[in-house]
Amino acid sequence: MKDLLLERMYEWSSQYYLRYFRKNNPWSITSRELMVYPQESLGFHLYCFHLKYNLEFKPNLEEHDIIHVLTNTGVTVSDEVSLQYYLLGNGKKSPFQFLALIAGTAFYPSHIKTFLRFYRRGRKAHQFYNLKFENMLMLSAHTLQTTFNIH
Repeated sequence: MKDLLLERMYEWSSQYYLRYFRKNNPWSITSRELMVYPQESLGFHLYCFHLKYNLEFKPNLEEHDIIHVLTNTGVTVSDEVSLQYYLLGNGKKSPFQFLALIAGTAFYPSHIKTFLRFYRRGRKAHQFYNLKFENMLMLSAHTLQTTFNIH
């Protein structure tokens, strides 16, 4: 029940976030186009991520999916909260993020050790959350993870 409630909160708040805060243009590439990228590339890994979780590109949220790929984070509700802790550790701060952190921590107090572990991982990584990943899709995902110390 709490997963469903948090998912609904996410859906509502992400629409609000996209409408009022996110000013980037959607990427001009489709998931299908990523299928033919080299297997080691970030683009191909993004394609595999979408395939694995039966996802499609959501306009203006492509970079969020890339961060899932780079941090090897799943898409369950607790995974999303963990990812927000990782991003907080990496230096990202936004009202949407803090809302997710507060709600996620309140709904999943038993996961606090996991959340703190993700926060520490984010602190150890070089800041990468704000990169323009659309220009990096042909780069090796492993090289990016190594370069930015993403674990």
